[in-house]
Amino acid sequence: MAQGLSPATIKRLARQTRQAARAILEEAGQAPGEPLPLAPVDLAAGLAPFIDHTLLKPEASAGQIAQLCEEARELGFATVCVNSGRVPLAAELLQGSGVKVCAVTGFPLGAGLAGAKAREAQLALAAGAGEIDMVLNVGALKDCDLGALLADVGAVVAVCHEGAAPCKVILETALLTDEEKIIACVVSQLAGADYVKTSTGFNGGGATVEDIALMRRVVGPTMGVKASGGVRTREDALAMIRAGATRIGASAGVAIVRGERGQGAY
Repeated sequence: MAQGLSPATIKRLARQTRQAARAILEEAGQAPGEPLPLAPVDLAAGLAPFIDHTLLKPEASAGQIAQLCEEARELGFATVCVNSGRVPLAAELLQGSGVKVCAVTGFPLGAGLAGAKAREAQLALAAGAGEIDMVLNVGALKDCDLGALLADVGAVVAVCHEGAAPCKVILETALLTDEEKIIACVVSQLAGADYVKTSTGFNGGGATVEDIALMRRVVGPTMGVKASGGVRTREDALAMIRAGATRIGASAGVAIVRGERGQGAY
């Protein structure tokens, strides 16, 4: 449970945000977005299908991306998560493997124009990405500008769903109050996003069991929740899944599935 917020308070804040956001959509003549159907993931298949094997360091070389893809192929991860400029290489290396390429957009700050994020997502999908992780406009969230947030997320969701690609919204939970986390989850859901995600891993802090439990409580049972940032061991991953995560973003994917401890960072 979120620190300091009772279940009743969480429910009330979510309801109030949902009502306000729906009013903005109605005034604009828009309906709430609809997420894509997400395939269920079962621990009986092991941890690998939960994992987005991640390398987002700006200095990541082509050789390191190739190693990332080789590991994902071998272990059967859900995706490799890379910067959009590395999508063509990753898509080529993973062709026919069943492992998708996940590209980040608006990364890591989320402070750019909504149209720029949407265009980056569009280019990444055209280059071979099958999923998009976008960073929410945290400044607009701090302003409690629900209209700007709906436009921000909705622009990227529209591009993703046109290409039948899931869209994950990175909230950057380390920068948010619990109330802001609730608002971000509700807005992302109403904009049609498929997942809410904790962190970029670049702004201090990472996923916590408490945040995952809060996000799951707010979005309900059908939307995806991704734990990202600081998940380095099998025990970490299992704790996140038990709290409600359906996807794990980690640079330590190999160590996680092998029961070791990863030392890497994004």
